[in-house]
Amino acid sequence: MKFLCIFKKELRLYFGSFIAYALAAAFLLLAGYFFYTDMVFYDLFGDFVDITTSLWNYYFLDLRFISMLILPLLTMRLFAEEKKLGTIELLWTYPLTDPHIILGKFLACFVFFLAMVLCTAVYPVLLYTVHPFAWGPPLAGYLGVVLVGATFIACGTFFSSLTENQVVSAMSTYGVLVFLWFLTWNEEAVGPQLIGVVSRFSLFDRFGDFAKGVINTKDIAFFGLATAFFLVLTLQSLESRKWRGIR
Repeated sequence: MKFLCIFKKELRLYFGSFIAYALAAAFLLLAGYFFYTDMVFYDLFGDFVDITTSLWNYYFLDLRFISMLILPLLTMRLFAEEKKLGTIELLWTYPLTDPHIILGKFLACFVFFLAMVLCTAVYPVLLYTVHPFAWGPPLAGYLGVVLVGATFIACGTFFSSLTENQVVSAMSTYGVLVFLWFLTWNEEAVGPQLIGVVSRFSLFDRFGDFAKGVINTKDIAFFGLATAFFLVLTLQSLESRKWRGIR
């Protein structure tokens, strides 16, 4: 459990950082705004549409979008700041392996994100007090948000390990996530057959079932593998110092 020392250190930095609280506030304000507007849409057309296909579907798609906006700003400092300040070399002198360092940093950011997501649960709870509903679909949606958020964090962790510039780290993460988001939009350009193949590997298309209240074990496995893939890339990035002569 050597990664716990890194995990605790990073968690203290998150919960003691004004920027992290500002990002959390932005996350909650945007989530609240989208929940309100989606709820108004459902209230206007509630007699014609189901709550799962209107309110929950739109809300969790919006929550996924907000996560894509906020998480690269949370992950950009994980390794980039250490490199800029020169403290990354100090980390390498500790009795810790690269996987310990990566896991500790990743889990700290993930726990902070999880805390933000849990705070948004107040919105459906308040709705339930005036309009009872089945909890299955929103719980499935929250599971999807947590899984796709973990993948976003792993992606941001990888790009933070490549540079000492936090802005470059954030923009690189945005670039990859936006590319993956737009990948399946233009069916006419690549053809329906290729779109069908690409959509199976799309982080955003895979999230669709969760937003609709459906839990698919294949989608859970996909996000788990995608998260592991980016963390392995991060490990390779850190270990590249060995053949570059950096100890």
